[in-house]
Amino acid sequence: MLSTGEPSESDPERESGDPTLTVRGLTKRYGDTVALQDVDLTVEEGEFVAVVGPSGCGKSTLLRVLSGLEESFGGRAAVDGVDVRDGGSDDVGMVFQEPRLLAWADVRENVAVGLPDGVDPDAPGAQERVNELIETVGLDGFAGSRPGELSGGMAQRVSLARGLAYRPEVLLLDEPFSALDQLTKYEQQDNLLEVWTERGTTIALVTHDVEEAAYLADRVLVLGGEPGTVATVIDVDTPRPRDRTHPEVVAARDAITDALGV
Repeated sequence: MLSTGEPSESDPERESGDPTLTVRGLTKRYGDTVALQDVDLTVEEGEFVAVVGPSGCGKSTLLRVLSGLEESFGGRAAVDGVDVRDGGSDDVGMVFQEPRLLAWADVRENVAVGLPDGVDPDAPGAQERVNELIETVGLDGFAGSRPGELSGGMAQRVSLARGLAYRPEVLLLDEPFSALDQLTKYEQQDNLLEVWTERGTTIALVTHDVEEAAYLADRVLVLGGEPGTVATVIDVDTPRPRDRTHPEVVAARDAITDALGV
């Protein structure tokens, strides 16, 4: 079923059962420009939330705040109840729009970059971890390949594996499939769902693709305006696995499109 509503107003202090991600009254400025204003967002443990909105509404800025890359802002943003300005949680992984792989390093070495600080990538346990992730993202047989030998979809899989290397509780993804052709995008969306189902990771995905949001997410946060504010929140309760043409998925896509005013 499909419904719309505002984020819940639960206590922001972390207790058992409280949200993994909590944003309250988030306002972010760049000089005289206000990128986000009074944004509220709650993401429960293990939930898959998508964030959509037009260019310039602050979607990527929201992820940067949650990842700890932006330390100056108004309001509150917390991971596991710890304000991101106080260090947040170490259990946050980030996957960017571009794979950003090291051209001189092979797949195994690129994935190992995501291991926790102080972990020797040559240690047996670390090697086992890296090999497990390469298998998880479906790149068996390519561990020794360099980025120039990979397709765009394969490179993005390496980026996903690197983001998971820290064993993050929360995975933030900033339009990771936008540069892929449609068939490859579908394959990568399904691969992401498999990883999410297997690991129970909490995911926040920024995307311009309303079909992608409706197909992947449990809830869709629609941002609009300049500065970016929350226009609405759309719940997508369609059982999984989903069919992209299922009437409820189509209805969710249409509701997102309407909320964007497209």
